[in-house]
Amino acid sequence: MDVIRPIKKLLITPFEKFYYTEGKSGILLLLATVIALILANTALVEQYDHIRHIHFSVGFGDFIIDHSLLHWINDGLMTIFFFLIGLEMKREILVGELNSWKKASLPVFAAIGGMLMPAAIFLLLNQDPNLRNGWGIPMATDIAFSLAILSLLGNRIPLALKVFLTAFAIVDDLGAVLVVTFVYSGDVQIEYILPALGILAFLYFLSYRQVYWRYFVMICGLVVWYLFLESGVHPTLAGVLLAFAIPIRQRISVGKYNDKLLAVHQKILSAESRKEPILSGEELDQIEDVEHYTKKVQSPVQHLERKYHAFVAYFVMPVFALANAGIDLTQKVSINYTLSAQIAAALFFGGFLGVTLFSWISIKLKIASFLEGVDLKKFIGTAFLAGVGFTMSIFISNLAFADQMIDLESAKVGILAGSLISGLTGYLILRTTKA
Repeated sequence: MDVIRPIKKLLITPFEKFYYTEGKSGILLLLATVIALILANTALVEQYDHIRHIHFSVGFGDFIIDHSLLHWINDGLMTIFFFLIGLEMKREILVGELNSWKKASLPVFAAIGGMLMPAAIFLLLNQDPNLRNGWGIPMATDIAFSLAILSLLGNRIPLALKVFLTAFAIVDDLGAVLVVTFVYSGDVQIEYILPALGILAFLYFLSYRQVYWRYFVMICGLVVWYLFLESGVHPTLAGVLLAFAIPIRQRISVGKYNDKLLAVHQKILSAESRKEPILSGEELDQIEDVEHYTKKVQSPVQHLERKYHAFVAYFVMPVFALANAGIDLTQKVSINYTLSAQIAAALFFGGFLGVTLFSWISIKLKIASFLEGVDLKKFIGTAFLAGVGFTMSIFISNLAFADQMIDLESAKVGILAGSLISGLTGYLILRTTKA
């Protein structure tokens, strides 16, 4: 038992840290949303709009990229968000909760249902050809908000359910990325996309050969982002594709790392000690060796995921919410409440029905098995959280209704309403279950 405990802790701790960070991020997202709504519906609205549309230029000589702050946030800063999604996808698929069909089947089927059913309900309710392009808006589940709700319930929620929701939301994010790529990107400019794909292919080759130079990959990533920006394909896709070029394997094993540490430890013990509060040259050499081996034993994917996770959760996503969730509810901008209601209904009913129905089908067909230690009421409560679509839903609405301001504002109202109702329903159901 004493041998198993540290191994179990090693396996669970990374997820628990991910869960904790996402839960706290959800609270910041809520706060940023409230602030954005206050700014958009008070005397501060003009300053709010002015700041969002201030232009910033980056470049040198004749090469200049000039965009508004809102554009930089949605097409630039959010690329880091998508890069993190790509890292999470790669880790989960190769070594995580999606690395075998047995573990992945239930969240995969749940995610498929959670995407298809909301889109189908929206298309069923909406017959306006000018608005049907918004079918992708209710497909996405916000992982930060949904995990934040679970975190409020403490030990009442079993670990298996938290892992299920996380895996389900990651698959859901993959679906949203594909929708953004193939549905909401513009006309593709081949002269830009081909060199971008060529650079990515070279990075994939280096990854396959276990060659990884972080700053070289970063520079290539900036070039690829710019080429995607000019190509008509949404530039945030560059973040996902770049993430898959990051190697997941360590350059040395943990066992070899331990051997190196023991050897260094012995050399430090035998090194000439100094009375001054500085290290000897020999000691410095050994410490540099430790740093060298420490870099080699870390998985590049895991290292970057841990490095950027807090930045994305505590800065990128709240800034996105602050810039995009400011909806004018003072009737200065007309709201199409029919569209808002359709999106809200698609989120609420589509998320719940899609997750439960497709999960039930997969279990009945013996493709998947039900979560151990989770009763039906807890599962249903979690299924309602699939209707909490915020970050990705607002992101897609910006693409679907880019030139339709009234429809864009109406869609955001529907997203907020549907997410709020879904989140409260899921929370109340889970709150009344036994711990």
